Amino acid sequence: MLPPSSVALGPRKQPRQARSQVTVDAVFETTIQVLLSDGPRRLTTTRVADRAGVSVGTLYQYYPNKQALLYAVLQRHLTRVGDTVEAAARAMHHARLSVMVAAVVEAFVRAKTERIDEACALYGVAGELDSTELVKAVGRRNRAAISAMLATASDARFDDLALTSFMFSAAMAGPTRAMLEGGAPPKMLRALRGQLESLCLGYLQHEALRP
Repeated sequence: MLPPSSVALGPRKQPRQARSQVTVDAVFETTIQVLLSDGPRRLTTTRVADRAGVSVGTLYQYYPNKQALLYAVLQRHLTRVGDTVEAAARAMHHARLSVMVAAVVEAFVRAKTERIDEACALYGVAGELDSTELVKAVGRRNRAAISAMLATASDARFDDLALTSFMFSAAMAGPTRAMLEGGAPPKMLRALRGQLESLCLGYLQHEALRP
C-alpha cells in the first residue's frame, strides 16, 4: 500500500485555545502509550480517543485519520529535537571546538532521552508514514545550524562544512537510535553522551584545518 502524501497528513485545524491545546496534548500522549502497548498496526483513532477520554468526533476535528495523527505526533517530536539542537548550536558561536561539540551533543542526547518511550515508539512510525520530507527538513535545519556554528570555531576551520556537518549529525543520530531501539540498559544510556562527544570530537579534530 502506498503511503499517503504529506499534504493529506496535515491537521484539519490547529488548537487555538488553552483548553483545545490540553485536549491535543492528551491525544498525543495517549497515542504514544497505545503505540508502545499495541504497536502501530493495532493503533486506531477509536482506541486513542477512548483512552484519552475524548470522543472520536473531537479527535477528527483535528486529525482526519490515523496517519494524520501519527504524522502530527512524529512532527512534534522531531521539531522539539531540532529546535533544541539548533538553539544549542546558535549559542556556541565563536567557542572552541570541544565546547561546541559538548554543547550540541548534550542538547541532542537530552532531547532524545528525556522521553525515551516517545523516541522508541516513533522510530517505527517514521517508516510507516510518508515522513521523508519531514525528516529531511529537520535534518537540513540542524545541519545548517551546525555548519554556521562550526564556521565560527575559534580553534579550527573546515574545508567542506556541508559534509562535515552531515557527518557530525549522523554520528550523533546513528548510535543513539541503535541504543534506544535496541533497549540498551541504563548504564549504557548514561554513557551515551560521553561516548558521542568522543566520537564526534575525534572526527572533527581529524578533519579540521588548523588556523
